[in-house]
Amino acid sequence: MADRTTSSITIGADRSTIMTVIADFGAYPEWAGQVKSAQVLSTGPDGRPERVRFVLDAGVISDEYSLAYTWHGDESVDWTVAEGGKMVSGLTGSYRLAESAGGTEVTYELAVDLKVPMIGMIKRKAEKVIIDTALKGLKKRVESA
Repeated sequence: MADRTTSSITIGADRSTIMTVIADFGAYPEWAGQVKSAQVLSTGPDGRPERVRFVLDAGVISDEYSLAYTWHGDESVDWTVAEGGKMVSGLTGSYRLAESAGGTEVTYELAVDLKVPMIGMIKRKAEKVIIDTALKGLKKRVESA
């Protein structure tokens, strides 16, 4: 994985509330624009999902793949590709949650590797669209609950 795309947003809620929304993968199609479906395949001893199958349509990056998740309490969650799809060969990312004035700062980091050649600038733009849409959707979802 080479370049990573990162962005942050402040959400008016505590880390636990935000992590609960992040862990509710079945609801992703309602707020994470490019996620068409998300199915939990297995859960860990803490009850949080460990492996999730996604169908993604983010324009130039459209695929079906599985991600493996590692949870670190309500501070962060990391993921990596468990089973690639037709386009996605590698995918790593994380949400990092830090208390801040007015709520919680959520930082989303993402790196996608594709099986098909793609100009780096276009790939990073797609990553940025995925991140920005997810962060705005997460903020709206949490704050409207």
